[in-house]
Amino acid sequence: MGEMIKLTAADGHEFDAYKATPSGTPKGGICVIQEIFGANAHIKEVADGYAADGYLAIAPALYDRAERGVDLGYTPEDMQAGRDFRAKVGDDGPMADIAAVVKELQSAGKVGTVGYCWGGTLSFLAATRVDGVSGSVVYYGGQIVPYKDETAKAPLQMHFGDMDAGIPMEDVDQIKAAQPKADVHVYHADHGFNCDHRSQYDEESCKLARERSLAFFAQNVG
Repeated sequence: MGEMIKLTAADGHEFDAYKATPSGTPKGGICVIQEIFGANAHIKEVADGYAADGYLAIAPALYDRAERGVDLGYTPEDMQAGRDFRAKVGDDGPMADIAAVVKELQSAGKVGTVGYCWGGTLSFLAATRVDGVSGSVVYYGGQIVPYKDETAKAPLQMHFGDMDAGIPMEDVDQIKAAQPKADVHVYHADHGFNCDHRSQYDEESCKLARERSLAFFAQNVG
């Protein structure tokens, strides 16, 4: 279903992206934003899933600003490598890449974003900083609190797990208080509950969160 394409950000940086095209006329576009593990097999599967539901989906390789072709697994060594890559690229460059993806997706209609882990934080920032975003879904974005008071220009939906040691419920409460219009859901699950490649995967929470995400995109994107 998918293919690799190249896109160029406003600052001239060229990066790879995985593009999954629906079989019929797209309902709209979805930018799928990676975890710290790169635009790996799981993220491509997520993009394929949104394409199967009728959206043109593109997942940018955000680590291309540091090293091309990063595709990590989920071992402790992979996790440390992911943290190192994330530190190298920061947030501003990846946000420029996401803005380029949003622009590319506008050929399909309205555009939403969905992100996981680090990508969840970036999806939140897409709602506050990127023009042309019609709705953003956030899965367990762990670094939102420093940005929580930014003004959202698009509707937000968020998914957190109450067993997530990296995002205490106090953080979730702060985010809810700062973004009272956001549609926030908490599951009895751990960090990474959406990823069926990880031991933290929780099928019930994953299914429910995805149903809610699709309903949100149907309302705000098409």
